[in-house]
Amino acid sequence: MGATAVLVPERELDFQRDVIDRIRSARLAGSTHFMIVVAEGVGSAVEIGKQIHEAIGIEPRVTVLGHIQRGGAPNARDRETATRMGYFAVRAMIEGRSNCIIGTRGGDMVETPIEEALQMKKHLQMERYQVLETVSVTTPYIQPPVVGT
Repeated sequence: MGATAVLVPERELDFQRDVIDRIRSARLAGSTHFMIVVAEGVGSAVEIGKQIHEAIGIEPRVTVLGHIQRGGAPNARDRETATRMGYFAVRAMIEGRSNCIIGTRGGDMVETPIEEALQMKKHLQMERYQVLETVSVTTPYIQPPVVGT
């Protein structure tokens, strides 16, 4: 089952439209379980759960995932990348460079001063978000036409 709603800081939150209306549409379509994904930067998942309860009386179970749960098990590529990053970090220290981070860009290891790295923002690819929203399990409920009277 997919998410009923995905809340991200890159999109202004309209609680009624983005959460309550989607839950109601899903209920009308026969769903009895709802998943609301709350990205970091949107607000407190616990507070959003309280708002859901106040608005429609559903008592949500809020789960806050930790870094391990979000990351999943590393695959071979993850392990190889981590090993390379460690190697480059140690090499930078041996060569007298500090206050930097090691990352990847286009498959290559890159060294970035920490001050510059702290100013970087990772942007959400809105096209991916729109695809996710479009193929959501809970498409808006469409009233069937009345046939005959």
